[in-house]
Amino acid sequence: MNIDDYDPPPERIALIAADGYRLGAYVWRGRPSSEASTRPVVVVNPATSVRCRYYFRFAAWLCRHGCDVLLYDYRGIGESRPPDLAALDASWLDWGERDCEAALRYARVAFPGQPIDVVAHSIGGFALGLAPSNRYVRRVFTMGAQYAHWRDYAPRSRLAMRLKWHVAMPVLAHLCGYVPAARLGWMEDTPRGVALAWSRSRARFEDTYARAPLARTPEQRAALVARFAGLRAPTLALSVTDDPFGTIAAIERLLRYFTHSRATHLRLAPAQIGAARIGHFAFFNPRFDATLWPIARDWLRDGRLSAATPGTIVSGGFDGEAEAEAEANCASADALADPRPWR
Repeated sequence: MNIDDYDPPPERIALIAADGYRLGAYVWRGRPSSEASTRPVVVVNPATSVRCRYYFRFAAWLCRHGCDVLLYDYRGIGESRPPDLAALDASWLDWGERDCEAALRYARVAFPGQPIDVVAHSIGGFALGLAPSNRYVRRVFTMGAQYAHWRDYAPRSRLAMRLKWHVAMPVLAHLCGYVPAARLGWMEDTPRGVALAWSRSRARFEDTYARAPLARTPEQRAALVARFAGLRAPTLALSVTDDPFGTIAAIERLLRYFTHSRATHLRLAPAQIGAARIGHFAFFNPRFDATLWPIARDWLRDGRLSAATPGTIVSGGFDGEAEAEAEANCASADALADPRPWR
């Protein structure tokens, strides 16, 4: 579909990350109204090597339900792919520290005074933890968010997934300089550094970056972990029972890093919404606009689950304390040093 075919259509923009990298992005703006200052702007963090266009229908739906929305592609993916992908030096850390950070900075400046919410898919939840501006976020909804430690994969799929993502993928990255995943029907072509981070993902994510070519010093790795504590927004983490990536162990592993976020882990079986399957990706398919999408919308709007919400609470809960703290932090935040992080 052409972008003008969406209702409403988005505006194409560019974000400039702190290191000067240009990111392709899209913005949905709601109609001007007297309630503009209270209308949230929702930043959507994609999954690994999934183009932001995959989330267009979801973004347009959120806009029709009272939100402004920002979508962007991580460096190396989709609208943010350079002419020579093999020459790009980028890892999951860059996607969080630089790319997600650029999106949050843009949201703060382009939508002054509006609350910032985040919807994060898969690695997008990890990327949010790495972004220094995560402290300005009001509420978070994640779908299948984890960082691909192989022991957390669903037992029925673990061997095949380990061979694919932890053996074949790094071999291709070394041979080609990147992973030609599109030709294999896996996902979008993927930067070498991302593939190596995924294939080496350790039980504690910071240990992934203890050796070359992804090495960070012990002090730098400790700083990465500390950054997750900056997020004080209440989080609803959704997982589904037929997602081989988003197992209970995987979701909980990531949530433990967000030490100052009151997180609720909601687990859902497809049959609970009358579906045969959902898996890791289908949440954002428009066939679920009446069953799954309202879970995200209602959380972002109200910061709580209704009694009618399907699924089972695995961990956490919400009593409003974290919500008040998050809103106070957002209200008292200092102005950005660079008021225009885009061109």
